[in-house]
Amino acid sequence: MSNEILEKLFTSKMTLIYKYLVKIGCSHADAEDIVQDTLVKAVIHLEAIDLEKITSWLFKVALNHYYDLCRKNKKLPLASLEIESIINNMPAEDYLPENYILDSEKKKQVARVLDDLNPIYKNLLVLKYVVELSCREIAEVVDINEQTVKTYLYRAKQKFRDVWREFNYE
Repeated sequence: MSNEILEKLFTSKMTLIYKYLVKIGCSHADAEDIVQDTLVKAVIHLEAIDLEKITSWLFKVALNHYYDLCRKNKKLPLASLEIESIINNMPAEDYLPENYILDSEKKKQVARVLDDLNPIYKNLLVLKYVVELSCREIAEVVDINEQTVKTYLYRAKQKFRDVWREFNYE
């Protein structure tokens, strides 16, 4: 494989990994370090990696590194999927104070519902609607069948809707 193709592949995948790490609560500096370490490992082990599964391999290495960092710092992974992360990553429709307050309240509600979901469902919803990956890309990332991703996403949306209603947010 040529260097240009590798560079293009790694650039796009590492950008996705960086965005995902930040969305799940990793600081920008830690996310950059994790992405760099993941890239170094990928280059070292390139010949042993199945190129068809390189995306899932990269995500697994990055996530394992993130989980190790969380254990080292005694911090729960996915902790910032809570209110601050949701508030900071969802754009406000308008800059009027009333709309900003209403938008902030809606973001808090979404964060509360996400916190009540199964971690698998929460991750899939974040990958789909926050990181904006396709079902095929999600399947590569989590290394499961694309149809299974679609099924789990359907269930996650149903569960999200049910929990939303339980909290009377309608």
